[in-house]
Parts: sequence; C-alpha cells; structure tokens
Amino acid sequence: MSLLDALIRLFIENGYAALFVVLIICGMGVPIPEDVSLVAGGIIAGLGHADLRLMIVVGLAGVMVGDSVMFLLGHHFGPRVRKLPWIARVLTPRRYARVQEKFDRYGNRMLFFARFLPGLRAAVFLTAGMTHRVSYWRFVALDGLAALISVPCWIWLGYFGAERRDWLLGAIRQGHGIVIALVVLAVAVVGWLLWRGARRRVLRLHEHRQRRARRDGAAQVRLAGATKTERRERQ
Repeated sequence: MSLLDALIRLFIENGYAALFVVLIICGMGVPIPEDVSLVAGGIIAGLGHADLRLMIVVGLAGVMVGDSVMFLLGHHFGPRVRKLPWIARVLTPRRYARVQEKFDRYGNRMLFFARFLPGLRAAVFLTAGMTHRVSYWRFVALDGLAALISVPCWIWLGYFGAERRDWLLGAIRQGHGIVIALVVLAVAVVGWLLWRGARRRVLRLHEHRQRRARRDGAAQVRLAGATKTERRERQ
C-alpha cells in the first residue's frame, strides 16, 4: 500500500481530525510529505466522504498550527532547542548554515517562500524563531499568505483527480512547479494591483493640486480686482 493510499484510508476512517493531526506532525519535521497529505484530503472530498470547503479550512488550520509550533519552539527556547534529539535531526548544522545563508540573501521573504521548499520548511521556521528575526504575528502573516496559495491548490488537485488516479499521480510529481507558477502569477497580480493603486493616488493628488492652484489663482484675481476697485473709490 502506498503512502497516498494509507493516508486516504486513515482520513476516511477518522475524518477531518486525522488530516489536522497529520499536518501538524508534518509541520514539526516528521518525514511525511505535506503535499501528499493535502492531496489525500482532497481525494476523500472528491469521493464524497468530506466537504471540500471544510477540508480546505482544516488543511489551513493544521498547516499553520504545525508551522507555529516550530517557530514558537525556536522563539521560546532559542539555540537550546537544537539540543533536543528530534530537533537536531530536523536542523542539522549543515541545514542551519544553509538557512542562515538564505535569510542573509532573501531576508524575511524566506518565511513566505519556505512553504514551497519541503526540505527546508521546518528548518526555516525554527531558525526564524531562534534568531527573533520577526514577531510571531508577522510570521503568521507571511506564512499564512503562502498557505492560502499552496493548501487550496493541493486539495483541489486531489479533489479533481479523485477518480483519475494515473493523471493525479503525474500531477503530484509536477505539482510543485504548478504551485510555484501560481505563486509567481499571484505576486505579479498583487504587484500590478499595488502599482495601479499607487498610480491612481498620484493622479488624484495631482488633480487635487491643480484644483487648489486654480482656486488660489481665482482668489488672487478677485483680490486684485477688489484692491483696484478700492483704490478707484478712494480717488
């Protein structure tokens, strides 16, 4: 029995709670692929054993709780957490150095991109907590934004491929490329919306300044006219 089949059976027998717990375990560095777990959740929704929308909500909750556990462990215990045998396997010296290098290169953006790096995800979140690079709520915002993209994608993939297993297995192998393409598209769309909003604000500001300049000019003309009239009356 493959891992995917085992997860499907587990989720059918135990419902949403099983997916929630498995995703927390995935987030804590246990070598169970998170993407396969989410696809399995989508499959049981596609087969009619669960509601798709609720499955996405449960998936998001499980992912965020698992990620938060790693971040908060690092944040609370600092470098001491690396003495735990389980953490030592997740955050090896080589992996820690690699994560530090990526943080130096990309900054806090790594907390967003880590969701799409299965081999480094837990290590990135632990390191971010240990080094106090960001507050917990900023971490939730960056990781949550990435999860809002990746989690529905994997669950939808399982949902639409529930009855087409051969197609689904091929799609899973290509899934990371699809998700990354969607991330690039989402970033491009958000960037365009921000640019358009900024452009509109600049245009409104320019129009406001023009209207103000016209009002000030008209007021100066009226004032000049009133001054001339007053001078004539005095004469």
